[in-house]
Amino acid sequence: MERKRWECSALPNGWKREEVTRKSGLSAGKSDVYYFSPTGKKFRSKPQLARYLGNSMDLSSFDFRTGKMIMSKLNKNRHRLRYDHTGQTKGKPDLNTSLPVRQTASIFKQPVTKVTNHPSNKVKSDPQKAVEQPRQLFWEKKLSGLNAYDIAEELMKTMDLPKGLQGVGPGYTDKTLLSAIASALHTTSAPITGQLSAAVEKNPGVWLNTTQPLCKAFTVTDEDIRKQEDLVYSVRKRLEEALMADMLAHVEEATLEAPSLKEEASCNEETETV
Repeated sequence: MERKRWECSALPNGWKREEVTRKSGLSAGKSDVYYFSPTGKKFRSKPQLARYLGNSMDLSSFDFRTGKMIMSKLNKNRHRLRYDHTGQTKGKPDLNTSLPVRQTASIFKQPVTKVTNHPSNKVKSDPQKAVEQPRQLFWEKKLSGLNAYDIAEELMKTMDLPKGLQGVGPGYTDKTLLSAIASALHTTSAPITGQLSAAVEKNPGVWLNTTQPLCKAFTVTDEDIRKQEDLVYSVRKRLEEALMADMLAHVEEATLEAPSLKEEASCNEETETV
């Protein structure tokens, strides 16, 4: 394994960042990142680092992998702090005594529970909210242009849909179709069959079934299920091998570090004796 250690400018003085690159195994070429305090204590994760530093430093904008502060998150936090300090959040007290109703995702169709110490409190439902609300045509297009980014602010690769799934409707794209299918799987318990009516291609504004995603009718065969099972088995097997290689690499690293720690401890004892 190849080790590189240098000062971390994003942390207080004396903190060092170490990057260990693996040279063998299935994870060869990948690297692990560790941090060392001025006293030599080793940290393997951001939560562990945050617990050690406590309130002395805000790590919400700190990227553990790169050792840098993510400027977009840092500016967002500063903007929120300025907004709180100006007192704009202070206003008239909310005198509304009605039960709050969730306005987030459509899967939450029941109101939240208002909890106090009064013994007669009960969960109430709004009959108007309990009724299924009509859906807007082509509402999935609102999700177009939105992308997912990882913690390093790098664009995540989207999954590829099977060739049998073909979109329907004006201006549809693969991303729109993926969003429509994902939303249908999470918001309804009915089978996902696509648009069964052939007239939807001629006039989707009239014949579109809003309970189904924006794709043509499709069927899932036994062969498709078998291929998916083989794919899941293959991915799980690769994950098992990667986890095993990672565990062996950590064991090897701990074995290599043991003599150096003993030598350091003996040096400290000799220094204290002198």
